[in-house]
Amino acid sequence: MTTHGADSEVGRLQTVLLHRPGNELKRLTPRNNDRLLFDGIPWVARAQEEHDAFAQALRDRGVEVLYLTELLTETLQDPDARNRAITTALAGLHLGDTLRQHLARFLHGAAPEELTGYLTAGIRNDEVTGGQGLVTSLLASDDFLIDPLPNLLFTRDSSVWVRDRVAVTSLAMPARRRETQLTELIYTEHPRFAGTRTLHGWQHEHVEGGDVLLLAPGVIAVGVGERSTPAGVERFARQAFHADLAHTVLAVPITQERATMHLDTVCTMVDADKIVMYPNVADSLRAYAVTPDGEGALRVADAEPFLVAAAKAMEIDTLHQIDTGLDPVTAEREQWDDGNNTLALAPRLAVAYERNVETNARLEDAGIEVVRIAGSELGSGRGGPRCMSCPVSRAPLPTD
Repeated sequence: MTTHGADSEVGRLQTVLLHRPGNELKRLTPRNNDRLLFDGIPWVARAQEEHDAFAQALRDRGVEVLYLTELLTETLQDPDARNRAITTALAGLHLGDTLRQHLARFLHGAAPEELTGYLTAGIRNDEVTGGQGLVTSLLASDDFLIDPLPNLLFTRDSSVWVRDRVAVTSLAMPARRRETQLTELIYTEHPRFAGTRTLHGWQHEHVEGGDVLLLAPGVIAVGVGERSTPAGVERFARQAFHADLAHTVLAVPITQERATMHLDTVCTMVDADKIVMYPNVADSLRAYAVTPDGEGALRVADAEPFLVAAAKAMEIDTLHQIDTGLDPVTAEREQWDDGNNTLALAPRLAVAYERNVETNARLEDAGIEVVRIAGSELGSGRGGPRCMSCPVSRAPLPTD
């Protein structure tokens, strides 16, 4: 059994879970891209090239890269896992019994690799023969019976490791809810993760991994906004305390807008005591410190400036904000292009999109080595290097 886990954002990255863009992106059209949460139609071949370069940059620095679809295909070799995957994929009320039963027979007859393709890229009405009934007759030929999952690219959202446990999250948008079901299947059924204990789950209140920052061992910040709800953060905090994974959870309200959908779109850690933050929100970002009261209830402190509350919880003098020094317009442009969404590979070493020239220059001025990657096509779903990666294993930070 392989050791997995992480207790910080910046410990040396050892193993990461990625998803290489695939046929699911070819399902995007101008008619459905908004519903499927993409701001444009990506050039898939170029997105794959960019993603391959991203993965190679990680390998070049000693990171083991796991691919979600490869793990899923291996998981689907188990009959019980296949049954669970097919049952959840066909749970939608839009199918009807006749079509659902026909699709179930069709999917059970597929090889594991084929089934992975159907579960991730979806199935259109005109791609299945037979199963004639009212539903398939009235649906348009290009209507999806099983929706594609183009946002699988952003593996950070559907799970997050907290020490030696993995939190399977609950995704808020209907277009993404099946992602976390597939992720849960991998963590509970794949031999690599045998014995792994889980937290939360897709059936609970909404919490998404992009909102969860492991500020320090025992200190977790969770954004509350478009994707993660107050109720979701409350349950997550209670579970983390019960499992002795944290002593403080900071609930951080963020603006409920597309540009700030997750906490990691406005700030990410780049060192044990340094954070890069969207300057237009730096002065207004607040946090509520949540702690256990020892009797199963929660204490919620009054709101404080985020950097102040974080430093107190981390027991450090200051959580240093790297001042990008950008004027408001440039800051807004680079934040939209995921300039603050960095992936730390180790303390003071981070991956960032090359197009955010000004933010990257300020990071380097602050002593952060920046690994630049292309992202002109990868960013069309609103996500940067951190969004596209789920750290499965990080080395602990050295203690003084």
